[in-house]
Amino acid sequence: MDYDMLVIGSGPSGRRAAVQSAKLGKSVLVVDRGRRLGGVSVHTGTIPSKTLRETVLNLSGWRERGFYGRGYRVKQDISVGDLIERLHKTLDHEVEVLQHQFMRNTVKSARAAVKFLGPNKVSLTSDNGDYSEVGFANALIAVGTRPHRPRDVPFDKTRIFDSDEMLEIDRLPRTLTVIGGGVIGVEYATIFSALDVPVTLVEPRNSILDFVDREIVDDFIHQMRDRGMTIRLGSAVKEIRSKPEAAEVELADGRTIRSEVVLYAAGRTGNVGSLGLDVVGIDADSRGRIKVDPQTFQTNVPNIYAAGDVIGFPSLASTSMEQGRVAACHAFGVTLPPPPETFPYGIYAVPEISTVGQSEEQVRESGAAYEVGVARFRETSRGHIMGVNTGFLKLLFSIETRRLLGAHIVGEGATELIHIGQAVINLGGTVDFFVNNTFNYPTLAEAYKIAGLDAWNRMGRG
Repeated sequence: MDYDMLVIGSGPSGRRAAVQSAKLGKSVLVVDRGRRLGGVSVHTGTIPSKTLRETVLNLSGWRERGFYGRGYRVKQDISVGDLIERLHKTLDHEVEVLQHQFMRNTVKSARAAVKFLGPNKVSLTSDNGDYSEVGFANALIAVGTRPHRPRDVPFDKTRIFDSDEMLEIDRLPRTLTVIGGGVIGVEYATIFSALDVPVTLVEPRNSILDFVDREIVDDFIHQMRDRGMTIRLGSAVKEIRSKPEAAEVELADGRTIRSEVVLYAAGRTGNVGSLGLDVVGIDADSRGRIKVDPQTFQTNVPNIYAAGDVIGFPSLASTSMEQGRVAACHAFGVTLPPPPETFPYGIYAVPEISTVGQSEEQVRESGAAYEVGVARFRETSRGHIMGVNTGFLKLLFSIETRRLLGAHIVGEGATELIHIGQAVINLGGTVDFFVNNTFNYPTLAEAYKIAGLDAWNRMGRG
């Protein structure tokens, strides 16, 4: 059978492309080799790690410790069972919603491994060996990524885990070493730290989260260290050893870190190995990433598109969805207005970090004159009510145009609050918006007013 759109992978970009194509009246087949629909995002990535985080914050009483002290706990003995129970409920619900969405939009789905036979044909091989061939007018490669697993790291699911395997851990570790200061490493390190597990974070480079405003990262690192986490920056890993009594991480500077468990979270690799891309002449780089036109998401084969994590940065569920939609619209000749240049980036660590627009480093590099406004959450009444004594909002304004250039938040609710900054940036709003508008009181969002006034006091009326 032939389809107008073949989607390989059912994560955020594949799902959105499939539904968009169906809404345009096209025939769609989604093929995924996973046991259930949803892709990496639902089963090992975005949803599980965020569910884990929410469960940990609720059961540990983390959010209330500002009032009741660091020793406060909602549940004294938190087990992996407590964490997994909520995880499975959430995942089941996500899969159910997705299946219903496909059904409503008459999107067909199949569970099979896909291999390209040509620019308009693939083979499908199911787990039990059933083989079939399917033709397509357009295809979207949305196969996502998997954890990078170097050969010299002795993964054994006893002492040494990758980020997928951490979801299958059978008990909470007494001590944990996380290798990799990227988004995934930082999220897991701080989640386990919130459970009062002593955590050491190792990053070979001298900084973490390079795309985030430095002042935000500095505050974040201070908060991590303040609660007892050990952070080793500029520490290359020489060797990782799994021993019966402990895991050992030997650093290039001669130090050795011993812990019960090691999480290796240094990078990810595209799931392109079995697709037969060479048959159609599509190249992937050494990390399995596919190069695409950034406007249309076409590969070098015009009717074959790629979207989501498999094309690299920013590797967010939110941007992946948009990429899938844009690819589907382009494939069927629907013209879309150009997307706004800025989109929010959320890091679901403890505390959360979220950022939109330019960082102070980028504004400074551009040579534009700017002013900064800062509001600390503890300055808001809502912050007092919640017992929040850390976290802040930072706004950057152009002195010439008075427009908001960037918004950066570290602290409780950052990923929700960022959308106010996003809206103001994309609608061309200025510092006067924050000064002249009324915000609900008491809220953390009121920090925008405080930060706006902070900048306005130095900028004047313009």
